[in-house]
Amino acid sequence: MSLLRSLALSALPLLAASDACADDTIFAGGFQKPWISGYHVGYQRDMYPIAEIDFSTMTHLMVGRVTPTSNGGVTRHFDIDNTNGPIFAQQASNAAHAAGIKAVLMVGGAGEYSNWVSAASPANRANFVANLLDVMDDLGYDGLDLDWEPIQTSDEPNFIALAQALRTARPDMILTVPVGWINANFAGTTNPFFASIAPLFDQINIMSYDMAGDWGGWQSWFSSALTGHAGNTPSSLEVSAEWYRRSGVPRSRIGVGIPFYGTCWRNVSAPRLFGGTVVASDNVMSYHNIMQSYYSAGLRQWDTAAMAPWLGSNAPIGPQQCNFISYDDEQSIAAKGAYVRRNGLGGTIIWTIAEGHLPERPAGQRDPLLQAVKAAF
Repeated sequence: MSLLRSLALSALPLLAASDACADDTIFAGGFQKPWISGYHVGYQRDMYPIAEIDFSTMTHLMVGRVTPTSNGGVTRHFDIDNTNGPIFAQQASNAAHAAGIKAVLMVGGAGEYSNWVSAASPANRANFVANLLDVMDDLGYDGLDLDWEPIQTSDEPNFIALAQALRTARPDMILTVPVGWINANFAGTTNPFFASIAPLFDQINIMSYDMAGDWGGWQSWFSSALTGHAGNTPSSLEVSAEWYRRSGVPRSRIGVGIPFYGTCWRNVSAPRLFGGTVVASDNVMSYHNIMQSYYSAGLRQWDTAAMAPWLGSNAPIGPQQCNFISYDDEQSIAAKGAYVRRNGLGGTIIWTIAEGHLPERPAGQRDPLLQAVKAAF
């Protein structure tokens, strides 16, 4: 998944961490059980075989991906091939249902923007809706995850019309949408578009990961900080969730993102420093790879402002020669779960469940992050 990144700093006032949830009440006892929606994608199928997935840790399995074509068609290769891709997807939905959880089909993702625009246009929309429902039914899925990245202002009418057409055709289907994180320096202006789509979706999930980089004006920062955003480190899950709430999305439909991967920085050995370079993140810096090739207890530190762990070393570590590694672990996941429950939010997405799987460990100990999510949410 790519993200909607706000790379420049703005003159708008920064939303302070102390202000972000000033009107929050403790909601933990008054809302339904949060959802846990874990993504599993075709190109990672060998990292976490379907037969080994711990479905007891999730409420929804999000399987990717099918992609739109410019004329409203839908590909079915699942980043594998046209024969084995659908087999993988069918096996995944069958296994999810056998375990008593829902299966949702991921549509789109990074690099598919132009095809989204064309497929959802008035000329192609009816064909696109028919093809989406056809592939959903053929492969045994309960709903669709509309991963249109990014949704530009000019795209909003067609996105709304597409979601309305799907909801009208199948009122009981599950509809979810991942949305971008928010730069705190731009958080003073909200967007009513999200209030308008909220009634159409069961989950509006913030992709609150990859929220830092070697961008102009930024210092080294955490890929998925819970709190602690500041002028030169202007991202956190907290500021993003609050922005969507102020934009009109009900708390119960807001989900937060948890990455099962981290970010490797060179030339800085700690957060909040200028001059660092990001050299690797998703896939390369999976939690599995971090534990195998980078982690040692002596390097691990905890940031109480960001509520996030990190590894720091003046001497480069691991295959990517990292000096600063931001990632999530059991402690940060517990903090995020507590935040969601405390603020009455809807749940969480995980990108991706395979990246947290540790096959070399004994049975029952191979999915520590999934178990942490289950306990936290």
